[in-house]
Amino acid sequence: MLLGPADLVRRRGLRRMRAVALSLLVLAAFVFILTRNRDGAWGYVNATAEAAMIGALADWFAVTALFRHPLGIPIPHTAIIPNRKDSLGQSLEEFVTGNFLTVDAARERVVASDLSRRVGRWLSQEQHSVRVITEVAKASSRVLLAIEDDDMLGFVEQSLLPRLVNEPLSPVVGHLLESVVQDGAHHGLVDIALVEAHVWLSANEEAVASIVGARAPWWTPAWLDEKVIERVHREALSWVADVRDRPNHPARQALDDLLAQLARDLQHDPETAARAEALKVRMMTHPQIGPSVVGMWDALRSAMLGALDEADGQLRRRGVSALSEFGERLLNDPELRQRVDDHVADAIGFVVSAYGHEIAKVISQTVDRWDGKEAADRIELHVGRDLQFIRINGTIVGGLAGLAIHTLNVLL
Repeated sequence: MLLGPADLVRRRGLRRMRAVALSLLVLAAFVFILTRNRDGAWGYVNATAEAAMIGALADWFAVTALFRHPLGIPIPHTAIIPNRKDSLGQSLEEFVTGNFLTVDAARERVVASDLSRRVGRWLSQEQHSVRVITEVAKASSRVLLAIEDDDMLGFVEQSLLPRLVNEPLSPVVGHLLESVVQDGAHHGLVDIALVEAHVWLSANEEAVASIVGARAPWWTPAWLDEKVIERVHREALSWVADVRDRPNHPARQALDDLLAQLARDLQHDPETAARAEALKVRMMTHPQIGPSVVGMWDALRSAMLGALDEADGQLRRRGVSALSEFGERLLNDPELRQRVDDHVADAIGFVVSAYGHEIAKVISQTVDRWDGKEAADRIELHVGRDLQFIRINGTIVGGLAGLAIHTLNVLL
């Protein structure tokens, strides 16, 4: 049996208490021999020593019989632990399950421990928040590096894309688009598009001329085509600038109406939904969509790894700040502490109710793997030192009982 540092300390304590109990027995035997066949007061001493020896021997037998056969003699009902270790392990498992691994006991322990306040006090100190964020960053980096490109590609092509192909997305997209239009969240994107369109029109007059010129009749003179093209370009610039600068421009309202109608059709018009689903299938089944998603993942992973590796970077600083603020809130907000304690208690209660028996089964399974002698040695190592007090008390109580009996016998 391999012993750790704590077990070595226990074994030294056990040997020391055994020596004390044995010393009392030897002392009682020595006094008994010295006072044998003496009268007077020595008779009381002799009776005390005799009874002390009997008590010491009886309790030595009782304690020893728990773990082994006394003196190696196979006396019935001795070596109880080696012979009944399996049933003892099962009983210990049932005791732990019935008295400790219960939902009520777990919840009471969480409440009594004042867990949220202690966590808040710990997190409110910046060095502890830094430590937590550092460990989380290290673990996150290891997880990100462990995900290979082939694994991501397999997940995208075998799990993600087929799920998206089979899942009808038109109602979801329509509902999302409807919310976006109602909140005006798309206006920023429209502003960007108008600014870029005005910049492009200003810088690409020749491209506009070639596009418009290709539509001019063959019979019109060149000078007329130039005038028309110039006017079209100027009007296009003016119109785009007007739409760009006027938030309430009719063109913007028309675009909002168009998007709102598209959102409704995606949700309620089967033909529009079918066309959208067909477009989705074509996009999702394109051979380059998988590698493109993996490429975006690689870019995102590289950015995340870079942010996580910077000890003084913005990501870690914000994480430390958020944790410290959360710790302060736990200290100063009783309602938040109550909610956190309730959530933790619910989580622990669920684990105990769902897996308590499996957790406690570790006890019986571990005891089952031990042979009888190993089980006895391990248990004696933990409780044997305290059991030696039974021998010591037996010696003392036996001696006092012998003294009382001898005194009564003399008086009678």
